[in-house]
Amino acid sequence: MPSTPTHKTLSTGAKIPLIANGTWDWDAASRERGKEWIAGALKMGYRHIDTALIYGMEKAVGDAIKLSGVDRKDIWITTKLPWNHHSRVFESIDESLANLGIDSVDLYLMHWPHFVRYDPDDFLPKNPDGSYAVVDSPTFVEVWADMEKVLEMGKAKAIGVCNFSVKNLEILLKHVKVVPAVNQVEMHPYLAQKDLKAYCKEKGIAIEAYTPSGLQQVRNDPTIVDIAKKHGVTPNQVALAWNLARDVIIVPKSASEERQRENLFLPTLDEEDLQRIDGLDRYQRVCPGNFPDENGIVMGWPMEKLGW
Repeated sequence: MPSTPTHKTLSTGAKIPLIANGTWDWDAASRERGKEWIAGALKMGYRHIDTALIYGMEKAVGDAIKLSGVDRKDIWITTKLPWNHHSRVFESIDESLANLGIDSVDLYLMHWPHFVRYDPDDFLPKNPDGSYAVVDSPTFVEVWADMEKVLEMGKAKAIGVCNFSVKNLEILLKHVKVVPAVNQVEMHPYLAQKDLKAYCKEKGIAIEAYTPSGLQQVRNDPTIVDIAKKHGVTPNQVALAWNLARDVIIVPKSASEERQRENLFLPTLDEEDLQRIDGLDRYQRVCPGNFPDENGIVMGWPMEKLGW
């Protein structure tokens, strides 16, 4: 097993650590302790921290960097433009940088291809009928132009997107000056997204996987469990190692020291293992929030528009 995470060279020439520690947590108490467990991850050897303004964890990340004793230049920091900050990209990146206590981020991602009404007190604004308050303007093409300006200003060293399908990347790429360096999407053995992965590779866009182990649903799969027994590791480690074998950057999240260590030190799977895991693909999402409702709507947008 490798003692340190490896890196991937982006289209920008920058080398991004392949294993990040994510910072989103449903548990408010865990978020309160964020500074400690993020600092612990850095001390353990993580050199990539993934966060977002909408997570409410950027200040904890900034504090954790100071607490860890690890030099800022040795840490890759990713944060994201919230989906209700479409008309205030420059204010938003400044807010993130102030929270983090740094001059620039290594990677700035557009969190969703669609946007909702700006509300300074609510990242998830809704209409009276309970639906998300999605707006038609500006479009992700227009917002990307502002993201490119953030790059020009030096406030981000690379820019990218999240949750973009081939359909929406094709629309975006017709208008860009800068091709996204990264597309962060849900990806795990039940959702291999082979077509999207191939398309991104062709365009020079690196793939980052969130929910990379597929939660308990994937980790309990008999094939994953069997391969884990073969290597003397956990099912979680098998799912993560499968992603790395596909040249995918992974963003597992844990506040637990034991699980952080487990996520960082992964087995090398053989070809038979990889083929068996490839056979589990069923285009099934498991991440909460990514399921369509009875009308085929995900986070306020139709599946057709998402290209899912």
